[in-house]
Amino acid sequence: MPEKYSQGTRTDGSRVSRRTFVKAAGASGAAVSLAGCIYGDGGGGGNNAVVFGFDADAADEVGDDIIQLFYDNGLSEDIDIELQPGASDTGERRDNYETLLDTGETEPDLMLMDNGWVNVFIQQGLISNLSEQLEDDELSTIDEEYFDAFTATARDPDSEDIFGVPLFPDFGTMQYRKDYAREAGYDDSDFEQWATEPMSWEEWSQLTAEMVEASDAQFGLSTQFAIYEGTSCCSFNEVLTSWGGGYFGGRPNLFGPVGDRPVTVNEEEFINALAMMRTFVDAEDENALDGYEGGFTPTDITQWTEDESLPQMTNGNAAMHRNWPYAIVAGAEEFGVDNYGVMPIPYAVSEDEAAQEGMGGTASALGGWHTVMNPNSERQEEALEVIRTTMQDDFNLGLLELWGWLPPKPELFESQEAEELEPIGNYMNTLRVAGENAVARPVTEVWSTQSELIAQEANSAVAGSKSPEQAAQDLQSGLEETEVEQ
Repeated sequence: MPEKYSQGTRTDGSRVSRRTFVKAAGASGAAVSLAGCIYGDGGGGGNNAVVFGFDADAADEVGDDIIQLFYDNGLSEDIDIELQPGASDTGERRDNYETLLDTGETEPDLMLMDNGWVNVFIQQGLISNLSEQLEDDELSTIDEEYFDAFTATARDPDSEDIFGVPLFPDFGTMQYRKDYAREAGYDDSDFEQWATEPMSWEEWSQLTAEMVEASDAQFGLSTQFAIYEGTSCCSFNEVLTSWGGGYFGGRPNLFGPVGDRPVTVNEEEFINALAMMRTFVDAEDENALDGYEGGFTPTDITQWTEDESLPQMTNGNAAMHRNWPYAIVAGAEEFGVDNYGVMPIPYAVSEDEAAQEGMGGTASALGGWHTVMNPNSERQEEALEVIRTTMQDDFNLGLLELWGWLPPKPELFESQEAEELEPIGNYMNTLRVAGENAVARPVTEVWSTQSELIAQEANSAVAGSKSPEQAAQDLQSGLEETEVEQ
């Protein structure tokens, strides 16, 4: 793929500053190698510590606090922890971990792995099967208390055994200017409804057109449709799913088996999803959908990743903005929570009407990271105790407060601790809806090639250089060539 999916859930290869969640200084964004600085308690360390391959910025900014959070939540003082910063670029980190595990290195004992590629490590047999090591009640907790779609990315798609314990997720949402909506005649009762009740894309298009007409907004939607991973995994994946479609049929086929699943892009729902996005850019296009307002989205979205699209919202140009939770904080801090709203991603067809199994309805792209264990570790019992500690509710809420990492359990979004955290606490109800309707990218060993093909064709159709029908046909052929049985 041309660009990499980053730790902070941006898809352009740059870093997301998690300190914005707690109104603190941003991290530097410099990549840190696995040989970088190590954070421990200073009392033991060395060969006696559980080495945890961790996020570089979090370790640098609040490493000592995170270490203490483990002990505050029951980890034995006899177990030392070292946070070993991994590369900030997720692709680089993936390559580093693959090399370490392939060569039998015993450290790090634990690693944070992006939900976007942990499945490949499972398929390659490189990480520990935690279903064979955790207790039955702990496995039941994961089954019953964690976000289903997020947890699914850490499971073996055949056996459904768990290979990673979810640590923190991220979800796509539609963000908007409440003050612009007020100028179009809407009020707080509307905002309250929008926060948890997804609207149709048709209704959303009408609302957005009204907001642009009534306010100082220069255009309606700021989003990401450049030729990069973020389009195929996330911004377009949301739209396609909301139309009831999928790249390879429904949810059961997300993680394979490659070569034994259908390619389903040359289908009506895929074509309509592209045509809708083209309508938002050019309502006069011959492929524009009837009943939808459009012409309020700049063609520039075909060049935008998160870095280019967010400033269009924070500078007041856009009425609506699709992005990750870090952008919610940026918007709320710029305009105030009274003027910045968040809603679930709109939908085109209901789940009952979806052509592909498990698709349809509101759909939020899934980001986030899991804790996995190195099967070559010489401290597996101690490492398991560290994993068990990450499953404590107060540990999850502590990470939210310290570093803005969302909890992996939906019930915690309604906790007092989460709701009182400014400014993100004002949006926890919407984020829970997003999490409960998350959709993962279909990651397999051939996804990087497929992702680039998808992004290229989606970009062409939205830019108007290719019709949605032609893009669908070309992509169908391209994906079929990549779906070679492994």
